[in-house]
Amino acid sequence: MVAELLWVIPFIVLLACIALLPLIKKEWWEKNFLFVSLGLGAVTLFHYLVQLHRTDIIFHTAAEYFSFICLIGSLFVVSGGIHIQVKGEAKPWINCVYLFIAALLTNLIGTTGASMLLVRPWIRMNKYRITAYHIVFFIFIVSNVGGALTPIGDPPLFLGYLKGVPFFWVMRNVWPIWLAAVTALITIFFVIDSRNFKKAPLAVRQKETFHEEWKFEGLRNLFFLGLILGAVFINHPHFLREGLMLAAALFSYLFTPKHIHEKNDFSFAPVREVAILFLGIFATMIPALEWLEKYASQIGISTPGQFYWGSGILSSVLDNAPTYLNFFSAAQGLFGPQLLTSHPAYIKAISVGSVFFGAVTYIGNGPNFLVKAIADQSKVATPSFFGYFFKYSLPILVPIFFVIWFIFFKSA
Repeated sequence: MVAELLWVIPFIVLLACIALLPLIKKEWWEKNFLFVSLGLGAVTLFHYLVQLHRTDIIFHTAAEYFSFICLIGSLFVVSGGIHIQVKGEAKPWINCVYLFIAALLTNLIGTTGASMLLVRPWIRMNKYRITAYHIVFFIFIVSNVGGALTPIGDPPLFLGYLKGVPFFWVMRNVWPIWLAAVTALITIFFVIDSRNFKKAPLAVRQKETFHEEWKFEGLRNLFFLGLILGAVFINHPHFLREGLMLAAALFSYLFTPKHIHEKNDFSFAPVREVAILFLGIFATMIPALEWLEKYASQIGISTPGQFYWGSGILSSVLDNAPTYLNFFSAAQGLFGPQLLTSHPAYIKAISVGSVFFGAVTYIGNGPNFLVKAIADQSKVATPSFFGYFFKYSLPILVPIFFVIWFIFFKSA
């Protein structure tokens, strides 16, 4: 048992590097994350291919990684071809409507796609009084909590879909929790934004200044978004699903006018980084998943509430996609392959915990740092890593998540 657990070390080291090095050695990490990720992944692959001769699990993991990155990459490319231009200044209620619609849209184009597509117009429509909390609540709702209804919404749920969770299962079982969390967050945002609005200059608050002028460019890419959405439903052994996603991304990129990409500051750098890091994650997490499946009954987590907090807490400081898989495997180790039908509360708890808690820190979910970087580029003051947690997550998110646990999982 202990010897097997030693092979989890590369996985732990990689996640620690992802969590800490961008904060303490940013320039070094930006130059060397490729070597760190692939190097640690190579250690695990050597163990399974050369020492254990387990080619079966390597091919299976490679197929899951390919499906995962095709979805993430295609959504990133297609959303980068749509530009939303807005002028004027938004009232608090307009901001709330925008956030709610964005939360719904996140389930169609993913947290990464929605964050990329909607953060710039969000900044522009609040340009006269933009503050840190505008960015923080955008991360809370659009980059995380909003995407909890479909496998497209957030990477952990797509991995669950690949593991056999039906596409609409999460929506049918999680929507009351989603609605409660989104409503609570938007209500709190409305109170804060209303106070901020009252402090704005009179010229900003006067009614005649509110004349939003919306302009949408690149609407042809909605077709490609629909193609990706349709492809998710395909389960074909020869990667037809992934082929359609890649084709949608390719044609979207080729047929999107250059000026739209320029307005969105589009580049492949963010998705390249995600692809490299997740290649290392998928490789190094193989021993962790196998260990959890084998020894799940011995780790002391047995109730849906414990799975909710366990998957949630780890998702707040590590990447939520492998966290989901680890706890999914642990639940299967406890209850077997019929987990979905015999103990559905566990899948619900893992799904909510992995997606929601990704908002607790900047490193909890990939789009969090992406949104922060765009805001910083737009000269918006964003909180530091610890400022984000202590000033916003701890007093706002944690109480909401506690209430969700008390209502939906305490007695499950």
